[in-house]
Amino acid sequence: MSYRGISLTSELVISQLFSLHYFEYMNSFYFPGESHPFWEFVCVDKGDVTIGAGKRSFSLTRGQIAFHEPNEFHWVKAGGKTAPCLIVVSFSSPSPLMEFFRGKILHITEPDRRLLAQIVQEARGFLTGRLDDPYQTSLSVRPDAPAGAAQIIRTCLEQFLIGLFRRYTSEGCKTRWETRDQPFQEKEPEPSFSVPEKTTKENADEDTFEKISQYLSINLTSHLTIDRICSDNLIGRSRLQKLFHERCGQGVIEYYSYMKVEAAKQMIRDEQMNFTQIAEALGYSSIHYFSRQFKKLAGMTPSEYASSIRAISERPPLYMQHTGRRGSRF
Repeated sequence: MSYRGISLTSELVISQLFSLHYFEYMNSFYFPGESHPFWEFVCVDKGDVTIGAGKRSFSLTRGQIAFHEPNEFHWVKAGGKTAPCLIVVSFSSPSPLMEFFRGKILHITEPDRRLLAQIVQEARGFLTGRLDDPYQTSLSVRPDAPAGAAQIIRTCLEQFLIGLFRRYTSEGCKTRWETRDQPFQEKEPEPSFSVPEKTTKENADEDTFEKISQYLSINLTSHLTIDRICSDNLIGRSRLQKLFHERCGQGVIEYYSYMKVEAAKQMIRDEQMNFTQIAEALGYSSIHYFSRQFKKLAGMTPSEYASSIRAISERPPLYMQHTGRRGSRF
């Protein structure tokens, strides 16, 4: 039997990577701007920002991504309401397909977020230095970088861009994107992928997990116990603990404590309350207990966090890495 192979062509290729950052800004942050001979995109994971593109400015909110073409002067300023989280990637690509992204502001979907999450996770083990340094202009590779890390970053980035291109240029796609001449009008496009069927138990577990997660979020100002969580959500203690260990690798109280600390980080970056007010707002019995819990989970005191803002250089908790959870952050 004779075989004949085919060559696998590449319609979009990333040739060089110049920066890869994930920032948690203070809500007063301002980057005065720059221009460079390669592409860059900024994607909002949380909060809102104002960006400058050429002589115009635009407001971006969670889930929006803006592209800056080569040699375009651009700047970014925190929106001033909610302290934002941004991923910024700059790269070169000789591919004609990149022309599509010129002047575009698009929406990302959950599969897009997963690709960006994988890029950030690989970058932590591949690059030296911090991912939250907006002034870093030179990348260097760790001597102990995992095998294939550079290739994974490149292929995920290419897949991410190709996915956006396909979704916004597919026949019959009614979603409109924002350009420099036309404001965004339509809602975020639905993901163009098929979801595998789940068993009844998996669906039930996921619904229960989401329900209790929302309950915990609503009650961040309280001091919840396992007994109260079980009582308010009509679930047994053993099933509750098993569900959270299976879903996020930790118990429900540990999960709840981490949610409180994440909320505290956001409040610190919003700069609207002092530490005592934050502790009271989140239901801590004292500022000292709040500080101990914060340092235990964040690896630094609230004061150290406020001055360094190295949040994304921290390893994310397991529940944020869980790709099956809807709406999880990367």
